[in-house]
Amino acid sequence: MSTPESSTAADASVPDDASPGSRRALAVVVAIVFIDLLGFGVVIPILPFYVRSFGVSDVYIGLLAASYSLMQFVFAPILGRISDQRGRRPVLMLSLFGSVVAWTVFGLAGEVEFLVGTVFAVATLFVSRMVAGAMGGNTATAQAYIADITPVERRAASLGLLGASFSLGFIFGPAIGGLMASEPVVAAARDIFPSFIPATRFSLPSFTAASLSLVSLVFAFFFLREPDRKRGPAGQSTTTLVSQFRDALSDDSLRGLVVAFFLVSVAFSGVQVMFIPYAADVYGYNETETALFLTYIGLLGTLNQGVVVGRLARRFTESVLAVVGAVCLAISLAVLPFSPDFGSLLPALGGPSWFTPELLALLLVGALLSFGNGTLNVSLSTLVSASASSEKQGNAFGVTQGSGSLGRTIGPPSMAVFYVLAYWSPFVAGAILLVPVVAILVTLVRRPRPTIS
Repeated sequence: MSTPESSTAADASVPDDASPGSRRALAVVVAIVFIDLLGFGVVIPILPFYVRSFGVSDVYIGLLAASYSLMQFVFAPILGRISDQRGRRPVLMLSLFGSVVAWTVFGLAGEVEFLVGTVFAVATLFVSRMVAGAMGGNTATAQAYIADITPVERRAASLGLLGASFSLGFIFGPAIGGLMASEPVVAAARDIFPSFIPATRFSLPSFTAASLSLVSLVFAFFFLREPDRKRGPAGQSTTTLVSQFRDALSDDSLRGLVVAFFLVSVAFSGVQVMFIPYAADVYGYNETETALFLTYIGLLGTLNQGVVVGRLARRFTESVLAVVGAVCLAISLAVLPFSPDFGSLLPALGGPSWFTPELLALLLVGALLSFGNGTLNVSLSTLVSASASSEKQGNAFGVTQGSGSLGRTIGPPSMAVFYVLAYWSPFVAGAILLVPVVAILVTLVRRPRPTIS
């Protein structure tokens, strides 16, 4: 249990004692991230099937995810540093513009195949995801923006709101994506669109995602204001990516967090990518059924990050919450591939025939996974914020998010290989990777919280 000096947020809501300007700025940045993430969620359920439509190996699904994360790894620290020097607003707007372009190009890959062949179509997918990754500074910059306008003791709640906006995107996004990919909507679009605009079950969700990012960009242009804060010194502009990571790894307060972000990202990104094949192969789920499960996870994530984490932060430090989240996530990953086996041990359920014990087991494991992931992510972000001075918030978030991007570069293709060898192995491997994360976070529980000016 935390002391008053070390406790974090009282609520996962805008603080009552915050100024009207701070509350408004927080609401605006959360809304911008939500709209953009809503577009991202639209495409998630159709992405593996889009890749498969070109007749290529499932390995390309993992490689496609890795290409995005590799570019994000390279550019996230750079964008974080630029946001410290030039401002949060221009970096956020640049990243949103990149999303508009990337999703539009992504939706045109089918037309590229028709015109010049499969090789160029697959290359189009990779180019679009690499552009999105290079400009994908939303998360780190939004986190730094919130850190600028929120007192240290309130950041867990405010960052929890940002995490909740992510989850909301995953609640409504997949549902919208499934709707846009449905045959009636595709048929209606073909009647409405001019002949040069493709209307397919893959292009429509992609164009919808691009449209949502465009809405977010326009919203940012008119309503997002640059926060008042202390800027980093201009001389830092010559700092390289390597030197940023070297400095972070030499900093006792950041070293463990950078490593933790990396390991968590390797584990969780690989599981995310391979869950859809797992759901199809083990549970026999199609796109719609998988989207429904993702919506369920998103709903739980919103409750966890928007409500539960803030209330837990009243009583426990972010270090303790991070440990709890990591342990819960590790257990859920280890159990997830064996959900049908655990479900078979449960008694028969009443109600609809589709509500089987095996499904109940999957829902319970998913709930634990959502709680663990939400608690861990918010707590890690809060620890990063508390470990950096006010003029280096963007740099700190950029480096840690960059380490996460490197993990997301390695995780998906590695876990795809594991999945081919044994369907359960990527999930168990993810759980094993979280063991050293727990060890790192346990050391932080006993460490005094730094005082950041």
